[in-house]
Amino acid sequence: MTALANWTMLSFGWRRLLALLVAGAVAGLSVAPLFILPALFVALPVLVWALDGAERRPSWGRLFGPAFQIGLAFGLGYFLVAIHWIGAAFFIEGGAMLGLMPLAVLALALGLAVFWGLASSLAHALWSEGPWRILALAASLALFEYLRGHVLTGFPFDLVGYGLTANDEMAQAASLVGIYGLTLVAILIGATPALIWPADERGLVRRLVPFFAAMAVIALQVGYGHQRLATTALETRDDIRLRLVQPAIPQDLKWELANREQTVERLIGLSESRTTPADPGLPGVTHVIWPESALPFFLSDFPDALARIARMLPDGVTLLTGAPREDYLPDGRADHSRPGYNSILAIDDAGEVVASYDKTHLVPVGEYLPFQDFFAQLGIGQFVPGANGWAPGEERRLMSTATTPAFLPLICYEAIFPGELGKLVQGAQFILNVTNDAWFDGSIGPAQHFHHARLRAVEQGVALVRVANSGVTALVDPLGRVTARLREGEMALLDVVPPRPLGQTLYGRLGDWPFLAAVALALLGLGLARRRARR
Repeated sequence: MTALANWTMLSFGWRRLLALLVAGAVAGLSVAPLFILPALFVALPVLVWALDGAERRPSWGRLFGPAFQIGLAFGLGYFLVAIHWIGAAFFIEGGAMLGLMPLAVLALALGLAVFWGLASSLAHALWSEGPWRILALAASLALFEYLRGHVLTGFPFDLVGYGLTANDEMAQAASLVGIYGLTLVAILIGATPALIWPADERGLVRRLVPFFAAMAVIALQVGYGHQRLATTALETRDDIRLRLVQPAIPQDLKWELANREQTVERLIGLSESRTTPADPGLPGVTHVIWPESALPFFLSDFPDALARIARMLPDGVTLLTGAPREDYLPDGRADHSRPGYNSILAIDDAGEVVASYDKTHLVPVGEYLPFQDFFAQLGIGQFVPGANGWAPGEERRLMSTATTPAFLPLICYEAIFPGELGKLVQGAQFILNVTNDAWFDGSIGPAQHFHHARLRAVEQGVALVRVANSGVTALVDPLGRVTARLREGEMALLDVVPPRPLGQTLYGRLGDWPFLAAVALALLGLGLARRRARR
């Protein structure tokens, strides 16, 4: 290990960048669904040693110099492994889009790696020869992971902190500090082996103390989680019973107009089926829930669908379904000239749309295309079809009907943004996340997306009801435990009753402010120490 540390510090050029690319790829194994936590303890020390040997450059060379290149290469390896599944969507589209797949995955990974490059530049500006340098790396990288989740609409997939949420016990810490707080902790403890090697005048025991402290932090995390799971009582409810429908409609057929009749038949037939001979069917539930874009057409174009839904629903039963929605003109006609909305519609037993929610956080490239005019000339459009594109909803809000308790609706991608739930979730009886991950069938994407959404339940202490086209459809209790689940790719249904919310968690009360304060104090302290050392 001493030889590896010395080689990394002394390496330069393409050899150093290749080593960091490999190390970053190893670190990428720590996220869902693999959760190989030791990968962080192997990879992050390589990043520390490389920064130990990074040359210092004046002016702009310091910002985009060797330290930036080190972080960029490490981040590129990390994201190529962690988000490679994005490429699966290009196989659905085929044609020109399939040819762009390798370039698109590389471009996305490289764009995200820029944040890690800037973090390494900041860390190197605060660098020292002692153990405080791993705090410089942890604070800088955690800050830029937070920025990655917010800048240019944000993309907080695979934050490093997810590596510390591999099981129910470990995940409970998210109720205290959130996923960004866990990201700071994960980087700090994962880098501790860099303080063991290379050997110097310090004795072995002294060099091992930080590593053993990191192990103690993990032990405390698991202990806290075990205690919380063992002592927290959940309150059941009897006012609602939800039927979750996973239709498993192939993505390449979903948006074909010729298939909409077949789509409605499958959804209704599956909803009316019975899970067991003793199952009363639809009369035994209060709500039927279909996934994102379950109805892949505007209801104004196929009004018979509402009539058929009304015939399906028993008295008092409400359907919550994903469907595109249009604005309407004053005379009541649909306004086809404006972009539509990716929405959740509540439809009562009379076939009336009684409430709706429009997705506020659209997916770049998926639901809108930056520089759309340019790409249109190349025959390239957003993945989700739409003649006039898609518009974001005006604001996030709770959703309810006369027979439905208030819940927080999240459509697909919206569930990966922890800070966006805000105070709204305090008034929600459960979180409803409808999604269509069929774009990524056969990859680790659906499992990874589900785990990200699951952490929102832990952070807020509110049950998560998740309904997907082909997976993962599940009920997650307010402690993040999966209490019922359908297999990926299975055409089936699931009847569930979400528990009542817990009292507000510490993270729910304070949000990311403690994390931001800790990062700010660390960077300020390191900056002052660096200035004093120069003097």
